[in-house]
Amino acid sequence: QVQLVESGGGLVQAGGSLRLSCAASGRTFNIIAWFRQAPGKEREFAAGISWSTGRTYYTDSVKGRFTISRDNAENTMYLQMNTLKPEDTAVYYCAASRKIYYTESQDDFGSWGQGTQVTVSS
Repeated sequence: QVQLVESGGGLVQAGGSLRLSCAASGRTFNIIAWFRQAPGKEREFAAGISWSTGRTYYTDSVKGRFTISRDNAENTMYLQMNTLKPEDTAVYYCAASRKIYYTESQDDFGSWGQGTQVTVSS
């Protein structure tokens, strides 16, 4: 099991920025990602990164606004969120997968953080 601890959520006005952090410890993993769950909606993939290659992946709604990155030495992943919109309001979860192939399926992520709230006011 990988232990994941998120931080950095909060309240921001539309157009503003936030940076989320996810500190990982425990077992190794291959993919680490951010999922989000808006009120009344299902949890969805937002952004992911291959820990070994650094290749990044984004859902269409956040492309060009969000940037996912990792610090291998600190075992920490970041999500820089710019030009935030009210529709970005959600609980953001960090998740890790040991799958050797890239995946965005929640079922392939065996380790999850507790979630951090992001609220964007209009």
